[in-house]
Amino acid sequence: MTILACPDCDLLNRFPTVTQRTHICLRCGAVLYRHRPDSIDRSLALTCAALVLFIISNSFPFLAMKSGGFIQQTTLISGIVELWRQDLYALAAVVMLTCLAVPLTQMTGLLYILAPLKWANRPAPRAHRVFRLILHATPWGMMEVFMLGILVALVKLGKMATIVPGISAFSFVVLIFVMAWAVSNLNPAELWDRLDRRR
Repeated sequence: MTILACPDCDLLNRFPTVTQRTHICLRCGAVLYRHRPDSIDRSLALTCAALVLFIISNSFPFLAMKSGGFIQQTTLISGIVELWRQDLYALAAVVMLTCLAVPLTQMTGLLYILAPLKWANRPAPRAHRVFRLILHATPWGMMEVFMLGILVALVKLGKMATIVPGISAFSFVVLIFVMAWAVSNLNPAELWDRLDRRR
């Protein structure tokens, strides 16, 4: 039995199982679930791509600043370390949490859940707990907010120095879209149903 709460009228709708069709609310007719063919496969592929982009984003220079004949390169991690050295502990912790820890938790967690469902046709141990952790952590992932902050800073610094985005910056932008695509392809109701059926 699958219970889906309506986001519009809060009615708890009971269905025998999540099937390969669209489920609508019995009271107001809102769409509760729409089947997406191969959503697990697509989410798994996009999660793997996101993990590769995440590694690239943290391995190469994010920005290079050219001023007065000097060139200074920075990575995401070195930026966090620099914030810490300047005694901006809270800001360093927030940037590390929202741009590194939470996205990495999302990607590795999804990989841990989806890979066994795809190749072993059974859930990984404690997959339910991992998925709950991902759902609770997702609102804390704010890579797009960080990127907007970087863009604002670039506009202000552009008058004082020449800013050259590195390969890490480009991969970080692509990572934001790939992660959003992976999460939008994944239907939580279908995933819960598959985890319960193969428990």
